[in-house]
Amino acid sequence: MSIDVPVWAIVAGGVGQIFTALVYPYIRHRVFDWYTDVRKLKPLNQEIAKTYGRYIVGLNFAFGLIAILLPEDLKNGTTLATALTGLIAAYWVGKVATQFAYYPMYTIPPGAVFKWGGYGMNLLFGFFAVLYSALLLSNVSQLLP
Repeated sequence: MSIDVPVWAIVAGGVGQIFTALVYPYIRHRVFDWYTDVRKLKPLNQEIAKTYGRYIVGLNFAFGLIAILLPEDLKNGTTLATALTGLIAAYWVGKVATQFAYYPMYTIPPGAVFKWGGYGMNLLFGFFAVLYSALLLSNVSQLLP
């Protein structure tokens, strides 16, 4: 089985991931009023929550840079490409699973911008999950005899 993921799709995924990294702080602040909730935590727990938020932004940005700068390396069938695309695929598949398993219980602010923004972000997350899963399968198929 041979899966060829086009370079343009990998680069588009990278641009999308950088976009999510840049918009994530706005979403936390404006859509979810996250900082108001974080202030209710004990000081150490506040810092832990903020640190995890920074990890998410940093990972999204780093994955995006890797995809934009090294798209061919993400699909070359090496063990490193397989490991990295496996990691990124697990990250995004986990995000999508979490999004649909837990987030529907919560409401976002009313308004078309938030409604359509939510649809757009979910589409992006789904695209990332499919993209990196396809890259993982492509890399695994190249490793197999």
